[in-house]
Amino acid sequence: MKIGFVGLGIMGKPMAKNLLKAGYQLVVYDIVAAGVKDVAAAGAEAATSAKEVAQKTDIVITMLPNSPHVKAAVLGPNGVLEGAKPGTIIVDMSSIAPLAAKEVAAKAAEKGVEMLDAPVSGGEPKAIDGTLSIMVGGKKEIFDKCQAILSKMGASVVLCGEIGAGNTTKLANQIIVALNIAAMSEALVLGAKAGVNPETIYKAIRGGLAGSTVLDAKAPMVLSGNFKPGFRIELHIKDLANAIETGHEIGVPLPLTSQVMEIMQALKVDGKAGNDHSGIAQYYEKLAKFEARK
Repeated sequence: MKIGFVGLGIMGKPMAKNLLKAGYQLVVYDIVAAGVKDVAAAGAEAATSAKEVAQKTDIVITMLPNSPHVKAAVLGPNGVLEGAKPGTIIVDMSSIAPLAAKEVAAKAAEKGVEMLDAPVSGGEPKAIDGTLSIMVGGKKEIFDKCQAILSKMGASVVLCGEIGAGNTTKLANQIIVALNIAAMSEALVLGAKAGVNPETIYKAIRGGLAGSTVLDAKAPMVLSGNFKPGFRIELHIKDLANAIETGHEIGVPLPLTSQVMEIMQALKVDGKAGNDHSGIAQYYEKLAKFEARK
């Protein structure tokens, strides 16, 4: 089976390579030539447009930054729908607004094309080792056709409901992750400035109720001052913007999410938008005039 893959950035590139390692044939495209060249060197066939990818495959995976990019790649000139045949399946693994996923799916359906929205969580490290958490929205029969493929990129693949449910679940995930990082940062800076080694604090609490996957992934980055991005602050800002917009649309206030959004916006203004989201700690360090380092 030939699979199409559009979007070969920080996340898409290792995800595509995992499909190649699993024995799938890939046709790939990205507007950045370097990504295409890299994945082609691993055995994929390079295409010159998303349209060409769709013409040569029956399942097309898209992994792009935000709603406008997905709409352009799928609905725009030389996009997936221009090349797709009736029965083609689009699996959009981007993190976009749920309403945008529904809009793209409705346009695809007009051409007889099926769609799943299947955003992921885990960042670059889990994209590389194929252990992402994948949250899927769409028809069960379409999910069943794609589950084996998705399982080559993720350790957890869950059908959450109809189209849009994947991205709604991802928004919930991103709220929890952001608030966890903020709470962790606040706590580590407090403890460090009070005179306790922050590494000791981390080791002491990680086995208790405060322990979490987020804590284990992000505390070591803060303690070493390593904010090289696995998931950039600017991308988390995008996700929280989608969460807040969705909350406003359906009447769900998100006061804590809004507060963390403003913290991230402050970091963006401070030139740190490209940092890993563990860099939220730098906001608290700046306020306290003290760094939480081991």
